Amino acid sequence: GVEITDSADYLNHEDQFGEVLPEIEQSDFVEITAYYPENMPIVELKAEIEHKIANLSDYFSLTGLSVTTNNLSETNWAEAWKKYYFPVRVTRYLTVVPSWLEYQKQQEDERLIRLDPGLAFGTGTHPTTQLTLAALEQYVRGGESVLDVGTGSGVLSIAAKLLGASTVTAFDIDEMATRVSKENISLNPEVGEISVYENNLLQGIHQPSDLIVANILAEILLMMPVDAHHNLNENGVLILSGIIQSKAEEVRSAYENAGFTLKQQLTMGEWNTFVMTKVKD
Repeated sequence: GVEITDSADYLNHEDQFGEVLPEIEQSDFVEITAYYPENMPIVELKAEIEHKIANLSDYFSLTGLSVTTNNLSETNWAEAWKKYYFPVRVTRYLTVVPSWLEYQKQQEDERLIRLDPGLAFGTGTHPTTQLTLAALEQYVRGGESVLDVGTGSGVLSIAAKLLGASTVTAFDIDEMATRVSKENISLNPEVGEISVYENNLLQGIHQPSDLIVANILAEILLMMPVDAHHNLNENGVLILSGIIQSKAEEVRSAYENAGFTLKQQLTMGEWNTFVMTKVKD
């Protein structure tokens, strides 16, 4: 992952919910932090990055650049971000609440998703997750069977159950994600049972369902149109998210060619979520 720290982002700025961001001391420096697994050859990587930065001087006037490396244990990485994570009212009814914080409902019909995402993707704050939750709130009417592909933290599976889905089955290729999602499901006992399995997307899955949701990178979504079509019931709903604007047309075409029809497109910044339906064979 990559993290960009720029004090100008906090200058007289509001987030997408209208909340004023905290005042941060302004600086002329921007810090870009990239995280790599411990088995990467860091010394060689640092030299390559320094070389590529030096080449940028042909195009930009850059001063004061430096590259440093630090070791960060997985445990510290999992804990460090918690001080920046607060309850987020994501949709009209859904609020994502960190499991370590106390929170009281602001209205009777508010539904709380208690979450400790750890190292799995899906805190509820990223635009792709927010768009997907909004789509789920709109299209889950009650009683549906749902497949959650690339479940990550399990936030979408939990939301689907809270909104009234009767059965939810979640898949992720990453063992850490399936473990974290199971832990998060246990933090929300009111949702009941959600089945979680390790699997590569929908490969080898034969489980026709009323709704399929996948919040993954566009490049990964492009691997799934045929399997998604096979596993979605007629008149079912397919929610695809994680689609950067530059990949939107490619993803849309791939799924339309597989037999889906675009029903709705939700956008936040450069991110898109497609709501599609299955065309009758």
